Amino acid sequence: MSKKNIVFLTGTRADFGKLKSLIKITQESDKYDVHIFATGMHMNSKYGSTVDEIQKSGFKNIYKFINHDTVEHMDRTLAKTIDGFSHYIAEIKPDLIVVHGDRVEALAGAIVGSLNNILVTHIEGGEISGTIDELIRHAVSKMSHIHLVANKEAKKRLLQLGEIKESIHVIGSPDLDLMNPKHLPSLCDAKKYYEIEFKEYVIAMFHPVTTEYKSISQYSKNFVGAMIESNLNYIVIYPNNDLGSNEILSEYEQLKLNKRFKIFPSLRFEYFLTILRNAKFIIGNSSGGIREAPFYNVPTIDIGTRQLNRAKIETITNCGYSKEEILSTIKKTSIVNSKDNKLQNYFGDGKSDIKFLDLLESNKLWNVKHQKQFKELGLI
Repeated sequence: MSKKNIVFLTGTRADFGKLKSLIKITQESDKYDVHIFATGMHMNSKYGSTVDEIQKSGFKNIYKFINHDTVEHMDRTLAKTIDGFSHYIAEIKPDLIVVHGDRVEALAGAIVGSLNNILVTHIEGGEISGTIDELIRHAVSKMSHIHLVANKEAKKRLLQLGEIKESIHVIGSPDLDLMNPKHLPSLCDAKKYYEIEFKEYVIAMFHPVTTEYKSISQYSKNFVGAMIESNLNYIVIYPNNDLGSNEILSEYEQLKLNKRFKIFPSLRFEYFLTILRNAKFIIGNSSGGIREAPFYNVPTIDIGTRQLNRAKIETITNCGYSKEEILSTIKKTSIVNSKDNKLQNYFGDGKSDIKFLDLLESNKLWNVKHQKQFKELGLI
């Protein structure tokens, strides 16, 4: 039997972390030819050229494609990605395309795949968050044939969207596959690698909310002002390259000479997990505060609306955008000592890669029809 040809599309450090274990387990199998289409932030030196991290992970068949336009034109970035990916798959001729999440790169992959009659698998559809991300995520789901979701709640939302239940499989969140502390570098090694000298520190990750672009400059001023006034040590990681990222980075300029701040375009995912696991807390509006931080029982200060309606966990505190409210929440936040953490089961058991491979080998994915159907709620 000839090998199946699988293409994983990745555009950011975050989605690569979600796809990494799935790529690894399929590349190690002799049943699949696995390819990686690396684009988006991976190819942008401003954000750390994280395609280098894909190569350092030992993966093969990496195709690099520069798609970025100015952050003001996400639609042009989408168009460029569609064009580049379309030419790429015409040569590779994959049997399956795998995309993740809610970025324009994932939408491009789903569009190209569906229009070329190629099966598309979407990882972590059915989530809710608000902002433009939610629109993109649901659009990707509708253009995809197969859905590998984090939990039963996400499955229910996809059923509401009219997806057939046979195409939806609960495998958990794949980043949990990498989160076992036994598989991570030590804190000493992580600090040495990034020259971090803080004994105690907070992680800060603040992304633009594109639907609130007019206010992003003020939000950024408030966020930076509150961190400075808190007198804590911070490890600051660049935002995604969405509309509004330049305004955030402009505010970060004043932190570069402040000894209480270390600023990075990106961190390698395993090193990030170690640093997060040992943080005092994480602040901002990153999904890392919703998924990874509670897994390690690290408190999260979630600012604003970007993660609206995501998982409600006792370690997560939401606050508004004002400097006073952010600073007040920082002062109130302390390490949660309870080890009774229910989030791990909510997002899976850390075996998403094995479940993915089992689905591939059982033919459940391959038997899904290319011609999609819409199921009315009363007919499911």
